[in-house]
Amino acid sequence: MTSLRVVEICAGAGGQALGLHKAGFEHALAVELDPTAAETLRLNTGGTVAVGDVANADVWTPADYTGIDLLAGGVPCPPFSIAGKQLGSSDERDLFAWAVEQVSVVKPRALMLENVRGLSSNRFSGYRQRVLDRLTQLGYVADWRLLHAADFGVAQLRPRFVLVAMRPEDFAYFRWPEPAAERVSVGEVLRDLMAANGWKHVDDWVKLANGIGPTLVGGSKKHGGADLGPTRAKRAWEALGVDGKGVADSAPDVDAPHPAERLPRLTVEMVARLQGWRAEDEWEFAGRKTSQYRQIGNAFPPPVAEAVGRAIRSALEHDGVAREVVDGTDVHDPVYRALAGAEGFVSMDRLVDALTEGSHASVERRLALLAQDFELEQQVTANGTKYRLGEFKGFTGQENHERHDYMNRFRSRVS
Repeated sequence: MTSLRVVEICAGAGGQALGLHKAGFEHALAVELDPTAAETLRLNTGGTVAVGDVANADVWTPADYTGIDLLAGGVPCPPFSIAGKQLGSSDERDLFAWAVEQVSVVKPRALMLENVRGLSSNRFSGYRQRVLDRLTQLGYVADWRLLHAADFGVAQLRPRFVLVAMRPEDFAYFRWPEPAAERVSVGEVLRDLMAANGWKHVDDWVKLANGIGPTLVGGSKKHGGADLGPTRAKRAWEALGVDGKGVADSAPDVDAPHPAERLPRLTVEMVARLQGWRAEDEWEFAGRKTSQYRQIGNAFPPPVAEAVGRAIRSALEHDGVAREVVDGTDVHDPVYRALAGAEGFVSMDRLVDALTEGSHASVERRLALLAQDFELEQQVTANGTKYRLGEFKGFTGQENHERHDYMNRFRSRVS
């Protein structure tokens, strides 16, 4: 299988890298902020890894990779997660819009970016529309899809919102990967690891762990150590026979208590297995236990990356039958569209019409959401208030953006 070349940004510990390698992509470069995660990449890929803020021109030069087959990445999730308060473009960690802007420089044949489910919510409909419209301006067709890791052989739900974009002639061959016929349980996936020290109650534990795990939470450098997430997640793990209050150094001993008496904890190796790493991958994680857990918990599951990577590869090789591509039909926010396409101020009545079955109240709700990510001007007239969409508040590479100051002051806490 001839390798295609990929540049991966915000590469983390290599979940996406491993999946893309299995799909037939070879890394020309991986860029990662965290030095320990970057060391993990070096240990396992042998490729070139640039360490530092991906948006810093001293770390790498996007123009050096013009024409690459794939630009991919898992840019920071907190700006779109509920835990991160869904600040979007107001969160200095947001790099999604910046990553999209690099398409104008790198001009990849394909783009793949993944993030948390929160990006698919109504809160970010205008943000998503801006992304789609910008990619259209650059000559690409794009689509979003919410994928669940459990549909691709991973024993946890872990929904990820994935964006794929290509030139129309390639996108005509793109098909999202189909879910696997059956899902696997936590007990099935971890039985051999739980039994590594001969635990005599392992079969009873496997019966108890007969389900899909909740999403693993890697957390940030600012909060906590190695545990399986907030209280709600810990309760879900408890229902599957797992003590989520910490991460163990080893599997249960041969005479460890029955799970009805004391639940076992997962090891780092078990967490990696639940994230989609397999024994045959022989993936080595750098750093100490808490760092390793954080790297794994923040990763894009390799099987999901592989499935999407294979779909992208097939499209770039024009496998199958081409379909008609109608650009610009995917409308996530018609109110944004109406404002962005207007030269001046737009009346409330026009915005209500753009929303079709909308009302003044529904338009006002959308305007309030848009105002979190865009400057929104108002003009009060005798016939009512009119609106004009102003500048996007997010970071796209501006030299005077407040993100630069934030990174200089808090880089050691950003993960």
